[in-house]
Amino acid sequence: MRWVRYISDSDGLEHVGMLGSDTILALDAEEQLIDILGRGGLEQAAQTAAEAPFEVVVASSVQLLAPIETPPSVRDFMSFEEHVTASMAALGRSVSPVWYERPVFYFSNPAAVAGPAQAIAIPPGCAEFDFELEIAAVVGERCSDVAVDDAERYIAGYTILCDWSARDFQEREMTVGLGPSKGKDSATTLGPALVTPDELADRRSGNGYALRMSVDVNGRPYSLGDWSSIHWSFAQMLSHASRGTTLVPGDVLGSGTVGTGCILELGRVHGFERFPYLEAGDVVTLEVERLGRITTTIQPPRGA
Repeated sequence: MRWVRYISDSDGLEHVGMLGSDTILALDAEEQLIDILGRGGLEQAAQTAAEAPFEVVVASSVQLLAPIETPPSVRDFMSFEEHVTASMAALGRSVSPVWYERPVFYFSNPAAVAGPAQAIAIPPGCAEFDFELEIAAVVGERCSDVAVDDAERYIAGYTILCDWSARDFQEREMTVGLGPSKGKDSATTLGPALVTPDELADRRSGNGYALRMSVDVNGRPYSLGDWSSIHWSFAQMLSHASRGTTLVPGDVLGSGTVGTGCILELGRVHGFERFPYLEAGDVVTLEVERLGRITTTIQPPRGA
């Protein structure tokens, strides 16, 4: 199943719907995806959408929103080794041995989630604005202290995540020894759909799936990677995140950036003249096979 949120032209309200090849079978406006997950009701919701939809609309005719509007939490990991080694080398640092011992994460801003076509403003004062191409798993059931072997049953589905990053802020702030702070606080894009794991099962490979991941900026290819190259699996991430605490439906677990999936890597290796940081007016397209596509226009800082 593929689930989306959109604004209906018929009543002007937000609706959850099941996405087919080109149409959406919608539920009533009172139904929110995070609430459906909390009831453990994706199967029941799918039956309702198929048998008695609120409306049937052409997907390309409506504005899609983030599948989960305001997640209870957003944990963003760093699970692709190629990105870790390349980004650390670009900054003149070595990879901490702790990275190989456990999947590490920081908490991002749930209130800054944006939809798959929503414009993103450069943070005020930022001169080095970057994208990060990631995958996110959405937690489907309340859970604690989950064993790795049991963890996948708690994943409701996957979606594309873009972690928009103010690199100049981040590089300076993290010398203090804490997380990214304002370097990662302005926006996180999710979408276009929440795709259930059964939709991907035939492409299982390594710790992930053999699915192409790419980014274009203004129609020019920037990044190319594959989900199957991930070092830490989502099962390992979820298990680690749940240790000594509780995960709830709608919690988001980001994979971290795929190798080559950001300008920090590309620019430091190949030159920022060839891969410049983002500017107002740039159009960034992020795509993951079977998960869909995000297309975002970069805007100037608010008030500029």
